[in-house]
Formats: sequence, C-alpha cells, structure tokens
Amino acid sequence: MKHKNAMFVAVALWLGTLLASAQNSVPPSQAAPPPAPQVSPTYVIGAGDVLYVSVWKEPDLTNTLPVRPDGMISLPLLGDVQASGLNPTQLAASISEKLKKYVTEPHVTVVVTQMNSQRIYVMGEVQHTGPMNLLPDMTVLQALASAGFTQFANTKGIYVLRTEHGSQRKILVNYKKLVKGEGMDQNLWLKPGDTIVVP
Repeated sequence: MKHKNAMFVAVALWLGTLLASAQNSVPPSQAAPPPAPQVSPTYVIGAGDVLYVSVWKEPDLTNTLPVRPDGMISLPLLGDVQASGLNPTQLAASISEKLKKYVTEPHVTVVVTQMNSQRIYVMGEVQHTGPMNLLPDMTVLQALASAGFTQFANTKGIYVLRTEHGSQRKILVNYKKLVKGEGMDQNLWLKPGDTIVVP
C-alpha cells in the first residue's frame, strides 16, 4: 500500500512539472510584440508609422507593418485597410470586424512600434537641424535639449512657428528665462508640424 501511494505521488509530481513547463513555453509565433514607444490611447496613426498587428492564435495574420503614404496597411485575407486617422484601439476594432468573415471571434491587438508620422522641425543655430520625431507630451525645452545649440545661438530670440486654422503664428520662447525657472508658460507642448527657429 505504501509503495502504491509513493508511486501515485511521484506520478502526480511528474505530471504537475510537465504541465507547468508546457504552460510556460510560448511558441515563437505567439511571443510578445516588439517593444513599443509609449503612446497615449488617443495617439492618431499616420503615414510612416510602423504597427505590430497581432491576431490571437493566428500566427499567419500577425505581422509588423508600415503605414503607407496613402494611410493604408496591407493584411493577409483583407488586403488594404485604412490605418491613418485612427488610434490603435479603433484600428484593432476595424480589423477585428473585417476578419469575422474568415476567423471565428478574432482578437486583434495593434501596437505602434515606431512613431514616424508626427514630426516637428528644428532649424537655425542648432547642432541637429531638420525633422525630429514628436514624442508624447514633448516640450520646447526637450526638443532644444535634443537639438543642441551652436556657439552662435541667440537663446533669447528663439521662437516656434505653429499653423492653426490655416494661419501661421509666431510664439516667442526665451530660453534663458526657462532654464532659470521663469516664464514657464513659454515651455510649450509641441504639436505635429511645429517649427522651432533658433536665430
């Protein structure tokens, strides 16, 4: 009797170990998506962004895709799907709805892995001129820290050009005051298309 109980316990432990290892192993097709930048739930997808589209238990439909200049992505079974102008949750719902013709109860996740559509521009007496990816909640000071100044930069004459409602306006930014903690209202949250000029 003792021998049967010991044998039963040994088999139970072996099965428990086998089950635990099977649950912890994740097939490569269902591995976690590539790391993504932090995006707010209201982030609007645009041309140039790169998306990781995952359809649960459907590895052939899971892929990393660029958003084309026309705002579309190409998916197996569905062809072209409009991505630009939607947030990740809206796009996942749209893909899920379209996949219902082919997959029973599709569970779709969309992750923005590269935010390339929202850019600002920095020009003038900075070390790194040109376009810069706009990060969530990026401020003028953060953009200037990334761009760096040349020795000839006039830090009192910096301004932001912003287009709103079809007209462009000039917003002055006094860097010297900002770094002293004064005039913090000039440390604007940047918007897509803003241009920072450092004379």
